[in-house]
Amino acid sequence: MNFKYFLFCSLVCISNLAFSQNKADEILGKWLTEKKDAVVQIFKTSDNKYAGKVIWLEKPLDENGQPIKDKMNPKPELRSRQIMGLIFLGGFEYKNNEWVNGIIYDAESGNTYKAKIALRDKNTLDLRGYVGSPMFGRTTTWTRRNDK
Repeated sequence: MNFKYFLFCSLVCISNLAFSQNKADEILGKWLTEKKDAVVQIFKTSDNKYAGKVIWLEKPLDENGQPIKDKMNPKPELRSRQIMGLIFLGGFEYKNNEWVNGIIYDAESGNTYKAKIALRDKNTLDLRGYVGSPMFGRTTTWTRRNDK
């Protein structure tokens, strides 16, 4: 009797873990930003957290025909890096149907904020950047891109 109970509990725990992991991975994929001027690829990092990088820009070149750079970065040595391919989201962990404890770097201002992500549905993502408490922040809504 005890062995059957142990086996049953083990299977339930493993199933819950697998379900939770699948749920956490629902955020993976390509997302069109609210302004529709960029596409972000959200991916899982080697430490099982989630990050995002720019994979498409509506205007990838500046007025001189050169790739857009991170010119507002507070660190002078990073101002020459390109926005295309930039990992600007990172550290997100899945907890209670949200991705929390993340950061977002805003290349337009050069500021970095705490961030969290929630899925409204499988194709709509709300990203909230904030200072201190999520109460003091701004939310932007992204739409999933289903192209390959």
